[in-house]
Amino acid sequence: MQVAKSCACGIDVHAHVIPGEFPKYLGSVVPSGWPSMAPAHECHRHVMIDGKNYRTVSDKCWTTSRRLADFADMGLSLQAISPMPELLSYWMAPADGAQLVRFLNEQIATMVHESGGQLVGMGAVPLQDVALAIDELRYMKTALGLQGVEIGSNINGVVMGDPKFDPFFEACVALDMPVFVHALRPTGMDRLLGPAPLQQVLAYPTDVGLAAASVLTGNLMTRYPTLRLAFSHGGGTLAMLLPRLQQAMSVFPALKDSVQRSPTEQARELYYDTLVFDTSMLRHLVHTFGASQLMIGTDYPFNFHDQRPVARLQDAGLDAAVLDQLTHANARRFLGLAA
Repeated sequence: MQVAKSCACGIDVHAHVIPGEFPKYLGSVVPSGWPSMAPAHECHRHVMIDGKNYRTVSDKCWTTSRRLADFADMGLSLQAISPMPELLSYWMAPADGAQLVRFLNEQIATMVHESGGQLVGMGAVPLQDVALAIDELRYMKTALGLQGVEIGSNINGVVMGDPKFDPFFEACVALDMPVFVHALRPTGMDRLLGPAPLQQVLAYPTDVGLAAASVLTGNLMTRYPTLRLAFSHGGGTLAMLLPRLQQAMSVFPALKDSVQRSPTEQARELYYDTLVFDTSMLRHLVHTFGASQLMIGTDYPFNFHDQRPVARLQDAGLDAAVLDQLTHANARRFLGLAA
């Protein structure tokens, strides 16, 4: 028997935070990209970056009570919150980026405290400087009690599977901090024909898929087999790329020599959210990656988010055991929460 439609047990691992105000820069000259807030309409504000409106957002981004009020309709009991990806700010000087993400992480910790156990925090690190990123990761864990870390699919154009980031992932393993990967300033923007939102619609899944593929071809999970690594947007294009990559292993000797383990086997050790807006695609992801590796993701509270994530899983025709995994059990394992 499947889970009842009234289930409010879902755990959302893909939801974002923007603070209601940003701090003033502590140095003498404000760096390019330093964000600020400007009034908009009703309960909305404009996120301003370099004098331009990057995005208009509602107070659900920073008001904990407003966020929690939506849980019942979405079927949620818990949400893991992380910064809006543009705020990761890898393009800033390392010290400036570290200053900004420290503020973000403390804001997230405050919201977690206000939530009464209904929110857990995944913070940010200045990954443009691996040593500073490790310092902030340690602070997030030991001082703020955050549950994980969000990183971008690329760091200033360098794909996340590059071995230069190995010390950071080693620290994630040592601190038992799961990693959530979100698309950021994606490649291929010059190939899109249409308005700006196509970046989120089409380019984000492409960049996430390439990031996940870099983990496979770069043997990251072979080096750190206990690393808990999750990808947004259903892993993006990876589900389509994976059969090609697996077949190529038997065709191209260079691939067979460099990729140490089966790409399909490695892919089924990663985690993915369910943010694909389609029940047939959900079933395909379960078949491709395994029922143990998928977790609810919504992109809340932005306009382009899944407003009924638990109901969508129930509509996919999955059996009760699989529903239980996707709704909350896998997310608890990924986040390191008690059953």
